[in-house]
Amino acid sequence: MQPVVTVGLDGSPESLSAARWAADEAEKRKLTLRLLHAWPLLAPEPARTPGGVDQNYWAKRLVHTAQAELKTRHPGLTVVASLVAEDAQEALLRVASDSEMLVLGSRGLESVESYFMGDISMPVVARAERPVVLVRAEPVKEGPPPAPAGAVVVALKLRDSGEELLDFAFHTAAARNVPLLAVHGRSVPLHARTPWGTDHEITEEMSKDARAGLSRALQPWHEKYPLVEVQHSIRLASPAKAVVQAAEGAALLVVGRRAHRHGAAPHLGPVAHAALHHGRCPVAVIPHD
Repeated sequence: MQPVVTVGLDGSPESLSAARWAADEAEKRKLTLRLLHAWPLLAPEPARTPGGVDQNYWAKRLVHTAQAELKTRHPGLTVVASLVAEDAQEALLRVASDSEMLVLGSRGLESVESYFMGDISMPVVARAERPVVLVRAEPVKEGPPPAPAGAVVVALKLRDSGEELLDFAFHTAAARNVPLLAVHGRSVPLHARTPWGTDHEITEEMSKDARAGLSRALQPWHEKYPLVEVQHSIRLASPAKAVVQAAEGAALLVVGRRAHRHGAAPHLGPVAHAALHHGRCPVAVIPHD
């Protein structure tokens, strides 16, 4: 199968926003867009009762309405529809494995409300073998969607960030023709804290060390993507706080997670959790070794 961007549809405003974002990304990457709706109670085809009522009418209408809108917005984009009689979470994990990325809608991203996002999205993010992007609902406007403003922001640990994370971030920035902002957060240790603030010599040395590490990590990607403008941001704060603050106004926030290992429970680190629950822009979570 040709590479695709897959989006999960359930009829919610969040999933429709995700579909619009996915269509824009698929067009920029010159990929096919696949709209997936999964529901265990879908009737097998042909699904008509003696009275001529299609038991799958509403599922088909949901997907076909979205397909028509996206084709109108993106006339040159190939959009395919897929309805499967399967548990949504398992279906999404299955199709993620053969997708360039999986795009899902997320509900609230503020305080307590944000934690209700996890019914489907969070387990899929934690277990998927490929990148998963979560998109919050946005007001629908008439006409073509505006191009997202801002840079692609990528959160880097400097050690063990993974090639997959940087390749995705640079490729996305190149496809969108926007700058890439690499962010590294580092908490100030207790011994650097003083009654009047922080020890300037220690924090300056920390920043210098982080800048050097960031430059080393990014150098191979500068060479691979020479047209991408790269900016650095070293923040002496917790990595989670640094990343969420840096992503204000971004087109996309890219964070990593350790790939699921056999026998280990799926896991999202504190930076990924903070990004998913408190970031206001779309968030891409990239599994890496």
